[in-house]
Amino acid sequence: MHGTKALIAALFAWGAVGLWSPEEHPYLAVATALLMVNASTVYRSVTQSAQSVGARVAGLVLALVTARLLGATSAAVAVIVVIAVLAGPRRSADDRVQIASIAVIGLAASAADPMGSLVSSVLQTLVGAAVGILVNALVLPPLYLEESDSAVRSLAHAMGTLLHDMGVGLAQRRLGTASHGWLHRARRLEERLVHAREQVQQADESLRWNTRCVAQARRGDATSGEAFLALRGVSLQVRGIARTLVDNAFDGHADHRLGQQFLDRYVETLQLAGAAVRAFVEPPAPNGGAEMSPRERLREAIAGVLDWHETMTVLIGEGSLTRPGAWHVYGSLMTDVERLLADLDRAHLHAEGVVDGAVR
Repeated sequence: MHGTKALIAALFAWGAVGLWSPEEHPYLAVATALLMVNASTVYRSVTQSAQSVGARVAGLVLALVTARLLGATSAAVAVIVVIAVLAGPRRSADDRVQIASIAVIGLAASAADPMGSLVSSVLQTLVGAAVGILVNALVLPPLYLEESDSAVRSLAHAMGTLLHDMGVGLAQRRLGTASHGWLHRARRLEERLVHAREQVQQADESLRWNTRCVAQARRGDATSGEAFLALRGVSLQVRGIARTLVDNAFDGHADHRLGQQFLDRYVETLQLAGAAVRAFVEPPAPNGGAEMSPRERLREAIAGVLDWHETMTVLIGEGSLTRPGAWHVYGSLMTDVERLLADLDRAHLHAEGVVDGAVR
């Protein structure tokens, strides 16, 4: 498809220049069209065209002025380089190099034809940019929704798997031996977050000025942006749980160690949290409603642990049990998993609101 679009753009650019100037060789128009048609998105092809045309016009004007004042000499080349380097603090280094390169090439052309060659170059650039944009916008303009969805699903599965593995490790009494590995994996989630954010941003950009979206009535909510924002919050909770567990495993105070009764309850909570995170990015089952969703099961597990927490608090208040030194650790672990569920719930309610709004 890229090759087909490039061929169409090249032929149209060649033919368009031939309509108004049959004797010229439209190589510049073809080269510009190829650059614009291969832009990653329609929006980027437009912005790149504007930047390219602006840099080309600036370079050719600079070449014309220096040729008039100094001629096609080494002094003119030196002036072009100095001016291009100092040309506006907001210009990027690439823009400045492009301006200088075009100006030097234009300087050679202006020695033979001071105005004609420069005007022709500008017109060819404009024609090539217009053809490249039109072909990129009308011939299967690129969309990156699948790549965005895949990156977000991969992120959710990595988080869900880590939560599940932490639950299995606690059930197997491997807190001391496996907790450092859990923390390392939780920190590595940042790399997946960066990749997913880039994919979501590219998908959002590909929807701008995209004719396929207009034809299919696609909207910005078709991307995985909301799911990514929810998972970014969830990643903080996952990392917090892993950090709390590793800190507790190597805490020098014996009375701060987590009790096995709590850990047995927290095992189920972590495994259900992992299932809820993985299910968050999966489409609902066709016969949904008959079976309790992973988020509902997680909510019940959290409620069960909190009920146990209240019972233990009452017993400690009555003096039936010794006050545990790890009470603050219990609170930290439960706060993280409650926030995880809250992030999933918030995103789910927002998605339902979007759907309802679209229906209305």
